[in-house]
Amino acid sequence: MQGTILNAVQDIRSGIRMRSVWIELAREDIGDQHRRTTLGPFWLLVNYLAFAGTFVFVFRRGGAGMENYGAYVATGLFVWFYIMETITQSVSLFIREESFIKGTTLPLSVYVLRLVMQCTIRAGYALVGCIGILLLSGIEFGLGWLWAVVGIVVVLAVSPAAIMISAFLGVYFPDSQFIVSNFMRIGMFLTPVFWTYEESTPVRHLFYYWNPFTYFLEIVRQPILSGGLPLYELGICVAIGLVLWAVALLLLGRLGKQVAFHI
Repeated sequence: MQGTILNAVQDIRSGIRMRSVWIELAREDIGDQHRRTTLGPFWLLVNYLAFAGTFVFVFRRGGAGMENYGAYVATGLFVWFYIMETITQSVSLFIREESFIKGTTLPLSVYVLRLVMQCTIRAGYALVGCIGILLLSGIEFGLGWLWAVVGIVVVLAVSPAAIMISAFLGVYFPDSQFIVSNFMRIGMFLTPVFWTYEESTPVRHLFYYWNPFTYFLEIVRQPILSGGLPLYELGICVAIGLVLWAVALLLLGRLGKQVAFHI
C-alpha cells in the first residue's frame, strides 16, 4: 500500500514540475478550438451569458419568492458548467491521449492537469459574465466574494482527483463515457442550479440534501448571496475531496503503469 501511494505521489510531483508543458498545451487547446471564429475564445463568454439569460427568463418561477434570483442562477450555472465539463471530458481523457501515453514517458498527471487547466481557462471567461450579472443584479462587492474565492479553490483542488478517477473508469469500463454523459445532463435538473430549496417540492428536498454537487455549488454561491462562510457545506466538500483523492492516489499508484496496455 505504501509503495502504491509513493508511486502516485511521485507521478503527481513530476507532473507539477512539468507545469509549463500542460499549461501551454491547455492554452493551445483553447486556441485551436476557436481558431477560425470571429470572436475566438470570447464565444465561451457569449455561451455562458446566453445560457444564464435563458435560465433566468424561463425558470424565473422556480425562484419567484427569492430576491436576486439572477445572481442565484448566475453563480450556480458558473460552478455547474465547470463541474459538468470537467467530469464529462475526463471519462475519455486517457483514451483521447492514447498516442501520447503510448509514445511518450510523460506522467499521467500531466494529462490530468492539462484538462484541469483547460477547464479553468474556459471557466475564466464564464466568470467574467458571472461577475457582470452579479453587479447588474445589485450584489455589492464585500467579504462574501472573498469567501466565494475559497469555495472556488476547493472546487479546483478536488478537480484533479475527480478527473483521475473518471479517466481510469473510462479506460476499464468504456460504456461509462455514455453513462456519465447522460447522468450529467440529467444531473443539471437534479441539482439546485436554477431551482431553490424553498420553492421546490419534497422530492427535490431530497435531491438538494443528498446530491454532492449541491454543496460544491453552495460554497461558491452562499458567500456571495448571504455574505457568510458556509462552514457546514465547506466541511462536506473537503470530506468528499479527501475521499476522492484517496481513491485517485490508489488508482494512479496501482494502475497508472498499466493504462497504456488497456487503451
